[in-house]
Amino acid sequence: MTLHLNTFSIVGRCSRSGMLGVAVSTAVPAVGALCPHVKAGVGAVSTQSWVNPYLAIEALGLMERGVAAPDALDRVMASDEGAELRQIGMVDVMGRSASWSGQDCTSWYGHITAMDVAIQGNMLVGEATLTAMAGAFQDSAAEDLAERLLLALEAGNAAGGDKRGKQSAALCVHHTEDYPWLDLRVDEHPQPVAELRRIATIARLQLLPFVEGMPKRGKPAGGLPDSVSEMLLAPPPRRPGGGGSAP
Repeated sequence: MTLHLNTFSIVGRCSRSGMLGVAVSTAVPAVGALCPHVKAGVGAVSTQSWVNPYLAIEALGLMERGVAAPDALDRVMASDEGAELRQIGMVDVMGRSASWSGQDCTSWYGHITAMDVAIQGNMLVGEATLTAMAGAFQDSAAEDLAERLLLALEAGNAAGGDKRGKQSAALCVHHTEDYPWLDLRVDEHPQPVAELRRIATIARLQLLPFVEGMPKRGKPAGGLPDSVSEMLLAPPPRRPGGGGSAP
């Protein structure tokens, strides 16, 4: 029997900010280490089922050279001898999207694509997982991309998600730099999507102010504002949002 990384994911782009990202959850440890691949100003990809990370790497390389996401998908899948075992979704910097679900993915499997978004899953309870994710992404257009992706993941989880259960989840968003704007992972937890939400709430209060002050390409590196430095000098439980262990 072939072991698949059975997963539900959403790949998205924010048309306002240009942010690109992936949110994903599965019943295997450390999904964030293998499935999400994002490059600022280029595109975002989630590769899953019988995972082939090279599909994502090669697709991003094609998109960086100006190939649209649907064409990039066609090219990488044409050269993959295990294509029917794969599931992959991608969005390019212009918001063009594409997904592939091979016929040997474990049921229930499928995908939904629209401008700025690709949603896909396999070994799911049913189609409701994907339709719930699509609805949540569409209905949250006023939010930033990280929040929209997380809301979609939560909706998919509530609608059934992976029929085996739950174990890991991840959220990765890039903005203008080569490093992530936000990259959060829950590697092993009985409620990974809920734990990802908890971590994201803390990260918005404690991590993003630090990231916003980090060096940016083409701009002089400045120091952190005093308020951020003072916050990070405090023990984690005493910072906004708490977190960490008691002092």
